Amino acid sequence: MTDPPSLSATDHAVLGLLAEGPSHGFAIAKQLDPDTEVGRVLTVRRPLVYRALDRLVEAGYAEPVTTEKGEGPNRVIHRTTARGRARLRRWLAEPVGHVRELRIDFLLKLALLRRSGESPLQLIHAQQRALGSTLVALDEPSADDEDHVEMWRRHNAAAAAAYLEDLERLHRPA
Repeated sequence: MTDPPSLSATDHAVLGLLAEGPSHGFAIAKQLDPDTEVGRVLTVRRPLVYRALDRLVEAGYAEPVTTEKGEGPNRVIHRTTARGRARLRRWLAEPVGHVRELRIDFLLKLALLRRSGESPLQLIHAQQRALGSTLVALDEPSADDEDHVEMWRRHNAAAAAAYLEDLERLHRPA
């Protein structure tokens, strides 16, 4: 059996939105405009949405189900497959590996979990565990206090740790 294809953040965003129900590329692209819940995290232009749909179909994660008349060209309606839904569930539960990935991948997972009505608490706890040693190591004083890169990393680590703690408090059951 071959390894599943790697998916980009755009692919995951399209897969996550498609998992909400059958849709066409134009409607998905509208949900990825900059002023939308998901688009605030990751804005994706229409041509990239159509490319992502093609990749998802090729990987077996989505399939076309029908065509409907649109203003202009006909619209192909796609839906996720069982394989696509399983892939999405695994990805949504998986913490990111680096502090820098919190900005896109982690926030995208939170937005998609929120839209699905699922609690993000398990992901938040997994993320705290996954980054725990990194955050502690970056919190240690540096041998070179004038190294601007290490200073940036330490500040980012402190902000990430505080953010994850606040997020955990926000979603903890009363």
